[in-house]
Amino acid sequence: MTMESDTNAYVHGYSAREAQRLGDQADTLAALLHADTRYPAGSRVLEAGCGVGAQTVHLVAGSPGARIVSVDVSAESLARARALVTERAPGASVEWRQADLYGLPFDEASFDHVFVCFVLEHLKDPRAVLAELRRVLRPGGTLTVVEGDHGSTFFHPDGPYARAAIDCQVRLQAAGGGNALIGRELQPLLAEAGFADVVVRPRTVYADETRPELVRGFTRDTFVAAIEAVRTDALAAGLTTEADFDRGVAELSRSAEPGGTFHYVFVKGTAVRPR
Repeated sequence: MTMESDTNAYVHGYSAREAQRLGDQADTLAALLHADTRYPAGSRVLEAGCGVGAQTVHLVAGSPGARIVSVDVSAESLARARALVTERAPGASVEWRQADLYGLPFDEASFDHVFVCFVLEHLKDPRAVLAELRRVLRPGGTLTVVEGDHGSTFFHPDGPYARAAIDCQVRLQAAGGGNALIGRELQPLLAEAGFADVVVRPRTVYADETRPELVRGFTRDTFVAAIEAVRTDALAAGLTTEADFDRGVAELSRSAEPGGTFHYVFVKGTAVRPR
């Protein structure tokens, strides 16, 4: 994930634990989100906002013959991404570039395809970035975007403190210029940015004890971990108290225990730059 030059806008932070959380999320959801993303051999693909490379390894695995250019504003994230891809996909054809998505260092129509995953939610002006991505995409080239929507979160047992803890992250992300509810806006965003043939569809995650890999990889290690990570900032902002937030995490964690269930909707969109 990337964002404007103000790296403080990333609500989850840049710790090693966050890098691990991103990896857990990407690995757990790879089949759900990326199984139908395949790029032809020889095509030039821009991964906009590669972050620590958690999605890059799956992009490479699905399109081994494509020429991938992965960009991010953070030099530290790029170094982690390069190391991860070298470890998990040695020999992969990836070019790494440090760049701001608001002003990419590429000529118009430089890429056959553009791939964006969990990026727009962190941007202060996603419309401006989509316009820039449209610029570097060739006419007839495709854009693929994946985002989440925290308003789609349902779980059992439910609890008011858990809901309040989730709302802390939504409010903190909004205060930083992002939008944790952006999934519901994806279709109009793409259409307003001038893309054609816009198709947006939900990708639903449902986890219960009969799907232990999702309970571990998504409910506990991705979602609950993401909420836990904003504790310090939520307290500093006066959004909650220590007791209330900790009770909220405890309530939310019950959805990862036997008898618990968890539901979340990601949204995947594809579009084309008009000829």
